[in-house]
Amino acid sequence: MFVSGLDTPWAIAFAPDGRIFLTERPGRIRVVQDGKLDPAPWLTLDVAEVGEGGLLGLALDPQFAQNRFVYVAYTYRTEGGLQNRLVRLREDVATGKGVLDKVILDPVRGNSTHDGGRVKFGPDGKLYWTMGDAQDTAAAQNPATLLGKILRLNPDGSIPPDNPFPGSPVYSFGHRNPQGLAWQPESGRLYATEHGPSGGQGCCQDEVNLIEPGKNYGWPEITGDRPRAGMVSPVIHSGASDTWAPGGATFVTAGPWQGALLFTGLRGQALYRLTLDPARPEKALALEPLLKNQYGRLRDVAQGPDGALYVLTSNGDGRGVLPADGDRVLRLTFTD
Repeated sequence: MFVSGLDTPWAIAFAPDGRIFLTERPGRIRVVQDGKLDPAPWLTLDVAEVGEGGLLGLALDPQFAQNRFVYVAYTYRTEGGLQNRLVRLREDVATGKGVLDKVILDPVRGNSTHDGGRVKFGPDGKLYWTMGDAQDTAAAQNPATLLGKILRLNPDGSIPPDNPFPGSPVYSFGHRNPQGLAWQPESGRLYATEHGPSGGQGCCQDEVNLIEPGKNYGWPEITGDRPRAGMVSPVIHSGASDTWAPGGATFVTAGPWQGALLFTGLRGQALYRLTLDPARPEKALALEPLLKNQYGRLRDVAQGPDGALYVLTSNGDGRGVLPADGDRVLRLTFTD
C-alpha cells in the first residue's frame, strides 16, 4: 500500500515535479507529494456523484511544467437531467491550488451508468475522452451523437482537421462503455477497454479493442466474436461466463513486463496482464489475472516515473467492501 484514506478514486496522473494527482468521484482532486496525501484538496468541483457518475477522468497537459493545465471530466446535474463536461483547470502558482480555466466540451448527455469518462493525451498531442452510451444503445451507432464514442480534441477544445468525421470530435464509435485508453509506445497504436453487456442483454464479453480512426466497434449490433461487415471485433473479450468490468489501462515501458498491456478489473477484482501478438496487433497471445481478489475492485493503473506500478482501488463505490482505512493507491514494484 502507498496511500490510503481515499474516497472512490478514479484516475491518476504524474506531474513532472514528482507530485501525483488523483480524482475522487465526489468531486475532489487530491495531490500526493513525497508519499503523503495532502489533506486539503487541490480543487473541489460541484459534481453529481450518481451511480457511476461524478468526477472521473484526469490528464495533465504534456506542457504542465510551463502552463499548469489539468483536464478533467465529470458528471453534473441540470433541470433536464445528468450531463457530462470536459474542462481545463489551471494551477494558481501563488496558492498551489486549482482554478477553472476553460470549458472544453459541454454538454454531453449523462446517465447514472455508462458515462465512460477516461481522459488522456495521445502521443499526437491530442486530447481523448471516452464516452459511454448513457444507456441509449442506439446512439452508439449514430456518428452524429457523442454517446458511445471515443472523442479526439485539440487541447483548446477545437476539432482537429484530420479527425475522421469532418467538424466532429468523434474518433471511433459503436462503444458501450469504454473506460481505459493506452497507446503502445513502439507503434503508437491505441487500445481501449470496454464494458460488455449484462442483464437482459446477456453476459459478459468485456473487451479490449484496437482503436483506429473512423472505425465502428459494433455495439449494440455485435458483441464478442460475432462478425459483421463494416464492424470491428475485439482483440480479446472475457467470454460469455466471465467478467472483468475493465477500467484504466497502460502499457508497461520498463521492467520484466515491458510491452505488456495492463488493465484493471472492477467486478473481476484483478489486474490483468495482456500479451499482444507482435505480428498481428489485433490479436492477443495470453491474458493473466494478477492480484485476484486481494484488494477488491481495481479502477486505474499507471506506471510511475520511478518504474513502479500504481493501482487505484474502488471499493467505496457502493459495489465493493470498503476497508476501514478507505480506498487506496497500491504501489507495486517488480521485486514484490
